[in-house]
Amino acid sequence: MRLTVIGCGHLGATHAACMAEIGHDVLGVDIDEDKVGLLNTGRAWFFEPGLDEMLSRHTQAGRLRFTTSFAEAARFGTVHFLGVGTPDLPEGGGYDLSQVFGAARALAPHLTGPALIIGKSTVPPGMALRLAAELGKTAPAADAIEVAWNPEFLREGHAVADTLRPDRIVAGVQSPMAEAITREIYRPLTDAGVPLIVTDAVTAELVKGAANAFLAAKVSFINAMSDICAVTGADVATLADALGMDARIGRAFLTAGLGYGGGCLPKDVRGLRAFAASTGARGAGAVRLLTVLDEINSARRWQVVGLAQTLLGELPGKRIALWGAAFKPGTDDVRDSPGLDVADRLCRLGAEVVVHDPQATGNALVAFPHLGYADSAAAAARQADAVLVVTAWPEFAMLDPAETTAAVRDRLLIDACQAVDPARWRAAGWTVAAPFPTSPSKGADVTSSTLLRGRCRIDHVRAGASAGCGCGVPGCGVQAPTLAVGVSQR
Repeated sequence: MRLTVIGCGHLGATHAACMAEIGHDVLGVDIDEDKVGLLNTGRAWFFEPGLDEMLSRHTQAGRLRFTTSFAEAARFGTVHFLGVGTPDLPEGGGYDLSQVFGAARALAPHLTGPALIIGKSTVPPGMALRLAAELGKTAPAADAIEVAWNPEFLREGHAVADTLRPDRIVAGVQSPMAEAITREIYRPLTDAGVPLIVTDAVTAELVKGAANAFLAAKVSFINAMSDICAVTGADVATLADALGMDARIGRAFLTAGLGYGGGCLPKDVRGLRAFAASTGARGAGAVRLLTVLDEINSARRWQVVGLAQTLLGELPGKRIALWGAAFKPGTDDVRDSPGLDVADRLCRLGAEVVVHDPQATGNALVAFPHLGYADSAAAAARQADAVLVVTAWPEFAMLDPAETTAAVRDRLLIDACQAVDPARWRAAGWTVAAPFPTSPSKGADVTSSTLLRGRCRIDHVRAGASAGCGCGVPGCGVQAPTLAVGVSQR
């Protein structure tokens, strides 16, 4: 089948390449000539594991190419995916739908025959109807154009696999014709066992926002529980392991840390909240719930800033190495990066912050040019008063604490995302801190009921009067405040 994909960002470029992978002839469309030129060489303008290889293979084979021409897109095929961005409006006012309507308006004058527009962008319920009305006013073949919705569920860093082996495909259609076309597009995947849910467009539109809001709820829930752990001395990683073994709950998204970020979860929580508010009294419960999720998430960043202030004292004159910039490992995306937000706040409080990220340093430099940057973790740590880990890249977990010791001014590591094994670093003479209490093994040992006998389990410090941790372990030497948690003499 001949398909077009309009919008060649993280979603669109990946979808275009994967549609070519399953046998379709695909034309990608974007208004950015530089991005189109790069994609036609078989390379993406962003980092996504496995994507460049797929782009290269199919552009060379002639199955995939890219253009800036909407007229060419209309001539190329009769099925057009919309994968443009829908960023959030200022002050959490909902989705900015200007790119969706802009793409439809650019394509509409060239639609002279039957066509199926399949939206993939994240939008509020009712968008398909609004888009159909818009096309009905401007497209020559207005009566022969149908709009369906097929939301994406991609995870950055896993986008290729999530497109080719998704948990499910959801198609919101209005007619048997649209359903038949959608089934034919995805037949290679459904034949391999991927479930296809066919529903109405409004339900399909709501699925994406609701799914991301639920994932955000899991993140905010475990972070809220980590605050309770901080008061009681419970181990949040073991708590998460125990909860996750319940099949009704699952372990994914139950890792305490800086909270969620990126271009999806924050936007979708706020976008769904704005839509719920527009529905009146029936949506009030959803508004309250989504507001609390957002508040918990935002508070995590201030907690890390406060922890750094408690440990370092006055920040002017202090140098902090920030390991990480991407909102999560496996991507170079820095949109709403919790770690960079923390870095920015620390910088504005007077600290010198030097950033290193294995993939996202370039994007971070564009977004936060006032921060310092280094080409390696060791370089970032040079003469640092503290190392702050904000993105759980595997590279950071594998670093040798002894090598970092030679670079820093003071051996203080703040792990805000459970990225490293604190036992290794403490054995090298480092003080390890975190905004949550966990055991050095970062979770439960399911092979034994005895955890860490004879080892101090303080891994964080909270504001308060300093006092010895009282663990009784020889050589511990950790100074912890009165409300210190994570101590066990078991």
